[in-house]
Amino acid sequence: MHKQILVTLLIAIVIGAAILLLWPSKSEAPGQPAVSAPTAYKSGTYIIDGQPVTLVNGTASTVSAPGSASQTVTQYFGNVATGDLNGDGVPDAAFLLTQTSGGSGTFYYVVAALKTATGYQGTNAILLGDRIAPQTTEIKNGQIVVNYADRAAGEPMTAQPSVGVTKYISFMDGSLMEMTPTTIVN
Repeated sequence: MHKQILVTLLIAIVIGAAILLLWPSKSEAPGQPAVSAPTAYKSGTYIIDGQPVTLVNGTASTVSAPGSASQTVTQYFGNVATGDLNGDGVPDAAFLLTQTSGGSGTFYYVVAALKTATGYQGTNAILLGDRIAPQTTEIKNGQIVVNYADRAAGEPMTAQPSVGVTKYISFMDGSLMEMTPTTIVN
């Protein structure tokens, strides 16, 4: 009898969780997928090496070269930070993307999604490096601060990243720009 009550209770919990997960939100238009406001920047266009890359739910896949079977895959990595980057008083988001194109490299980039009245506007990407070890991403005083580990100069790519690196990135004149230590805004 006790076992039957426990099983019934467990079934009720599972059904309740399924209803909550599958129930459409009020902001969802009929026939349209829901995009969670806090993560809407995962579906946007970012400029990587001069080329627009449009993420859908955090992923984009394009043909590496015309006629090639190889794919370039860009993915949301994470390390999201929020804060005002463009001085409008509205919190924006900065985060990391990875990009692979069939070889052994995994290239890491930092991008920003600027919050506007109609959603998020993606920026250009700043390359951090190949097969790095990301640590933290923050927005301090309107600047993106990215900490990660990389390899020392001359070390092979097979070496574990062990050298701490900090990059400071600002949004200026409509795009992200890496700042040198002498141009860092305090």
